[in-house]
Order: sequence, then C-alpha cells, then structure tokens
Amino acid sequence: MPSATYHFPRGFLWGTATSSHQVEGYNRNNQWWAWEQQPGKILNGDRSGPACDWWGGRWRDDFERAAESAQNAHRFSIEWSRVHPQPDKWDEDALERYRAMARRLNDLNMTALITLHHFTDPLWLAERGGWENEQAVEFFAAYARKTVEALRDYCNLWVTINEPNLYAILSYLFGDFPPGKKDLKAAGRVLANLARAHAAAYRAIKEVQPTARVGIAQYYRGFRPASGSPLDRLAARLLHDYLNDAFPRALQTGKLRFPFGAVSIPEAKDTQDYLGLNYYTEELVAFSPSRPGEMFARRFYDPQAEISQGGFIAIVPQGLFRALEWCHSYDLPIVITENGVNDSQDSLRPRYLVEHLHQVWRALNYNYPIKGYFHWSLVDNFEWERGWSQRFGLWELDIETLARRKRPSADLYAEICRGNSISTEIVERYTPELTDKLYPA
Repeated sequence: MPSATYHFPRGFLWGTATSSHQVEGYNRNNQWWAWEQQPGKILNGDRSGPACDWWGGRWRDDFERAAESAQNAHRFSIEWSRVHPQPDKWDEDALERYRAMARRLNDLNMTALITLHHFTDPLWLAERGGWENEQAVEFFAAYARKTVEALRDYCNLWVTINEPNLYAILSYLFGDFPPGKKDLKAAGRVLANLARAHAAAYRAIKEVQPTARVGIAQYYRGFRPASGSPLDRLAARLLHDYLNDAFPRALQTGKLRFPFGAVSIPEAKDTQDYLGLNYYTEELVAFSPSRPGEMFARRFYDPQAEISQGGFIAIVPQGLFRALEWCHSYDLPIVITENGVNDSQDSLRPRYLVEHLHQVWRALNYNYPIKGYFHWSLVDNFEWERGWSQRFGLWELDIETLARRKRPSADLYAEICRGNSISTEIVERYTPELTDKLYPA
C-alpha cells in the first residue's frame, strides 16, 4: 500500500504528565497520606510509600528518559504541603528542589507545564475544613504567588487546579477521596471555592509573571445518548452540563451553575488563557426514572468498545474528537493535559495511543487550536484510591526495587514525537491491525 503521514503543527508540545503525590514518595504532610493509613480506603491496602522516589532524586533519570524519547515537554505538579508546611511557614529548600526540576527541563529543551494543585492539600488546611472553608482561597493564592515567584525563570505555563470537578465529586459527594464526605451541598461549596481560588491564583500569577499562560486541567467524561430518545438525550446533556461544562463555563462567564441553582463568582470571569483537557473515555447514557440521584441516568460502556483491565476504560477514540469539539466552543487554545489507559501488559496502549492521536490530528485539520498532548503517564505511579493496581506508564515500575523497564509503547510514542507525525511505517511496525483503518486504500 502507498505510504502516508499525518503531520502535526510545528512547535507542537509532546510530553507526558505526572503529579507530586503519585511519584514523589513520603508526602507525609498532606491529607492523602493520612487517608492511606486508614484501613479500607485504598484498594488492596496499598500505600504510596516511596512511590517513584522522585523526592529522592529519581526524577533526574526519568526526565532523561523522556528527553531521550524525543519528548519536548513535561507536566509535573508542586506538592503544596512541602512548599507550605504550616500556614505561617514556607520551605525554601523544597522550592529549590522544584526549581531544580524546572531548570533541568529547560536544560533538556523541554517545556515545563506546572500544576499547583493535583488533589492534595496540606494537613493544616484539611484540619481547618479544607475547601469548605473560604479561607482556602486566600491560602491558595498566597501559595500560587510564592511558587511562581520561585519558578518563573523556568516556566510560564501553569495549571492552577487539576480536575476541580472530579476533586469536588470524589472528595465531598461520593466519598472515595479524603475527607470522604457524601454531601451534595458540601460538594457545591467546594466547587465554588475552587473557582474562587483559581481566579485569585490567576491574578496572583499574572502580577508576578504577566506573560504567564494560566488555565485548568478539566476532567472530561464523554456522555453519548444510548438511543435517539429525547429522554436519553436529556440525561446525557444534564450529565455533560454539570460534570464537564459547569466549572470551565464559570471561568468564562462568572457564574457557576448547579442542578439546584447557580452561584455568582464575578471575579472568575475570563480567567483562562487556555483550556486543559483530561480525556480517557466515553459512556453511553440511558434515561432511568429510578435514579434521581444520578441525574436520572444509567451509564454504561458501549458493548462494542474494547475495555481496559478491570473494566476501567472503554477505548473510544472518537470521544476525544468530540471532547475537543466541546473545547473549541470556548474559543481558547487547547492543551490535552492527560490521556492514557491502564494496561500492565502494554497490549492495548499502542492502539489507544495511535487512535487517539489520529483523532487529535483530525481535530487540528478542523483548525482547532490544539497546542500540545501530554500522555498519562511517564512511569507507573500510585493511582489514588486504586493504589498500585493500575499501570498507566510508558515505563513500568517495579514497586519493590523502583527499577524502570521501558514498555514497547514508549518506543512508539518516541517515534511519533521525533517525527512530529504518525506515519504508515510507524503504524505498520507497532499497530499493524490499524493500518487499513487509518490508511484505507
């Protein structure tokens, strides 16, 4: 068959993503460490422990691996509890460690995308009521200012809050994350305070670094009506409006909408320089009158879709295109801040990667302003309430020895990054089963 290549724009960011608690190890001063010590909170009784030993210095080797694999960017996060161990205390040594990480990325000609909040809070904040306490807004803005002052020479691309929608739901509505509450009104208060905190941090960052580009990383779950029924369409629309759209729309309009009302947050209006997208999967939605607590929706995966280990992710590449179509409605630059699949055998990941990147290429050809793609993740890490049971890394981690082993998909991703393209040769080498689908005769 004839050879062909899908090219990406010059300057496109190719990277992987990590987060502090999931890779650093021994983050003893945050609410997640305390949560892990409680029986029954983490699958299989797992604990983060040394994690990937980044605080012990192994980030250096992992950064080298990423650079040698032709990645030109990396997304990592700052651990708030290390930088700000007490309300009236800052740790300059911790800031210097993060400065060294950002500096090293610069030396490797890699763009740093730095996240300020990725699910973890200092214990002292949790003890004051966490994000239910409006004082969290002031504390977070001060932390953002301090961090950006320290790292501004090496980074001008910032995520204030990772997946604020998921954080509020899992921590305060479903109870899967600390503090383990199941309170709809509490979840609403937290989401509103997170929007206020983003706005305050946005302004603090701009005062310190006027050229900074600041956004959020929004968790997006595709919801597609299971049929043409108006009720199925309504159920899918309600889920989309309140899970996917409410928070970033508040940062556009200054109004946070809930199923039970709305909160005016005028200071949040127009506080996004780009929209970060975390996309993994898509679900079908059928109307169910017996589920009022779930927006009258029954959610399930398409029976035709390939499913990851444990039934966690359905492989729906077209869902990423639909997510990017939604992003485009905001008229902002787009960064895919997370995308990946749990796959310890590395049997699904090559197909997942190629098919999703092909959808990114399709969206670019509709002139969607997508600036980069960050694969989750660089190396296997501690996956929150799922512990060590799920493996998302391009590099496998031996949790006993902390040794890394490169998976074949790491080489696949490296070839795509190096060529800034997906070629027939790459697809035939790593995913030959996709050749006819991606390059029809």
